[in-house]
Amino acid sequence: MPLLKRKPFPLADSPKDLENHELVYQVRFTKEVFRDYSEYLSRINLYRRRVWMCKFTGKSNLTYEEALVSEKCAAEKVQQFPKDLIVPALQIIQYSMLSLKDLADTIAVKLQEFLFVGTELYGRREDQIYPCKIVKVLENDAEELQYEVVWLDKNKKVTETALLNVEDLVQKKPPLSRRFLKSFIRESTYRSAPWVLHDKLAQNHGISTDLPQELRSKAFFRDGLLVCNKKRKTNDMETSNPGKCKRRDRANGSTAENGAKKAEGLDEDIKYPIDDLLVQPGADDPVFSERPSPSREFKVPMNCVGDLLMVWDVCSSFSRLLNLWPFSLDDFERAIYHKESNVPLLVEAHSAYFRLLLKDNGEYSSLVEGKKRKMKITLVNWTEYLCDFLEMIGNPKLCANTATIKRGHYGLLDTYVKLGILCELVNHSLESNIFREKLDEIIEQRQALGATRRGEALEEGRKRREEKERLKSEPMSNGHVNGHLTDPEKSEISKSDPGRRSKDSSKNRNGVVISTQNGLSPVKSEDDHPIAYLKKMAKKRNSDVTVSTSTNSPKKEAKDHRMEVLDKNTIKERREYYERELEKRSIKTNPLGKDRNHNRYWWFRRDGRIFVESSDSKEWGYYSSIEELDAFMGSLNCKGERERELGKHLEKSYRRICVELNKRSKDITNQIAAEEAVLRRSTRVRAPPRENPATAYLRYVNRWKED
Repeated sequence: MPLLKRKPFPLADSPKDLENHELVYQVRFTKEVFRDYSEYLSRINLYRRRVWMCKFTGKSNLTYEEALVSEKCAAEKVQQFPKDLIVPALQIIQYSMLSLKDLADTIAVKLQEFLFVGTELYGRREDQIYPCKIVKVLENDAEELQYEVVWLDKNKKVTETALLNVEDLVQKKPPLSRRFLKSFIRESTYRSAPWVLHDKLAQNHGISTDLPQELRSKAFFRDGLLVCNKKRKTNDMETSNPGKCKRRDRANGSTAENGAKKAEGLDEDIKYPIDDLLVQPGADDPVFSERPSPSREFKVPMNCVGDLLMVWDVCSSFSRLLNLWPFSLDDFERAIYHKESNVPLLVEAHSAYFRLLLKDNGEYSSLVEGKKRKMKITLVNWTEYLCDFLEMIGNPKLCANTATIKRGHYGLLDTYVKLGILCELVNHSLESNIFREKLDEIIEQRQALGATRRGEALEEGRKRREEKERLKSEPMSNGHVNGHLTDPEKSEISKSDPGRRSKDSSKNRNGVVISTQNGLSPVKSEDDHPIAYLKKMAKKRNSDVTVSTSTNSPKKEAKDHRMEVLDKNTIKERREYYERELEKRSIKTNPLGKDRNHNRYWWFRRDGRIFVESSDSKEWGYYSSIEELDAFMGSLNCKGERERELGKHLEKSYRRICVELNKRSKDITNQIAAEEAVLRRSTRVRAPPRENPATAYLRYVNRWKED
């Protein structure tokens, strides 16, 4: 049982009269049951605090669960205690008055004299010492002990056997460590000083439980447990010095009250963040905004949104490798939803993956070469390569649509079939050697950028430390020595400003009377501060002298100032540069975080919207405006672990998200305006109509296509 403040902590009693259908709160690792949620929460928070100690090992600063695990491991390890040494060790422990450290040292020294089967030590052979292991203990007619040992090599493998006497065996270290012995002592006893074994353990090994003669006047047994007799000593002290005892009683009473108050505070105080589902409304909570409902306007079915985002993200992230001109998520969604004809965007996307697999010289390349097809993929023959790919993967659900594709009706396929084919293409491409080499290259570049950034940060820190040390090493600056004026400076100021010297009065500032002796006026503002004023005067005098002696110094100071500002700007720009470069070389998109209900939030920098994925991945939505983003961030409770991390990631990326959301809003506004302009156009105007942005996916051209 873990210890709290070095004392056992009792578990809470189960509630009485519990009914079968009654809902309760249970602590997982102690099996405690609570009716009241506040009691359960306070107990959980107490168990999570690092105030517990392992009873067997003495490790502190643990949580309750960590202390339980430590005790379990220690108990399992103690079970490995050599059987031949248990009885001698228990005899030393029983009723010993030594401290834990001294008792462990005593046992270690005593057990070094006992040799048992399995002990690894050293033996003498031909005036040399070699490692060996006892395998048998023999007793001859003269009642002298001999030991049959096996010699061990460097790998502790048996080479040969020998028969040695006690004087030929050498132990260089105790057979058991002090830490192991301390754990054994703690587990074997129920009290210390005197150490008393558990009754059952003493009976099993034949250890006497009779109290020694020297302890009978100091201790006695009560309810089967040994209790030290301290009453007599206390009574004697009360009769001899009653005043001292009263003072001690008062001190003990106040200590007990403080301990009770601390214990109450220990249960009531909650250290945030905690699990989001355990957070309850509090009086100190800020006013949370209402969480906006995400939009769910998708052209594809809800169960296909995840595949849609995955395929589009891979196409956008590795567009250079695929030689595929980037396209927007809206265009990709419209192309998947389109039912009438072969959409150029989808044809080019499929063709890019087919070319990659053909270059890889894998299974797909062998299959195409076996059918002696033309290696140039066009708008006419791309479905043949698609049917070959379906034949290779052998997925029954997808292969069932081969006939429809061969007839030239790819657009009539269901949305989940189109996305299923693209998902298979993406997965096979990611397993290709070309993709793996590219990923290795990106990882190396990210590591190199990270190493360069760390090196610059270390160099910047070194420069700051050197500058700080340089400033500390300068004994005099602007006429000041350790914050005080030199005598020539004081006389100079007194001459230059006699008005200040004549004023000798006391004024009140913030309830404190400040004297204006020695020519210093009371402090009214930052500029009127004495040290600030003296610095200003000294700076003015120094500048006057400098102007009279040299005209180049102001230019030099201005240049130094400009260089300092440029250095700061350069450092900031370098940090932003590294962040941009690392973002360009991202391998995959990770979610921003989760809310209290385990809903995941995704942000793709090429789209701008924040997508919301339910915990079971069956529902999707998105936020597409800055107002929705601000309202959502205002609804996050930082007392919860998940929502606190989500809020941090949103704050870190807030500026970039807002830029992308503004860009998306402008694009939508321009698109709506273009559509309205087409509708309002007069038939008398002969100018060519504008192209509708909503049908851009039908006019898609792959500018990076390989010839």
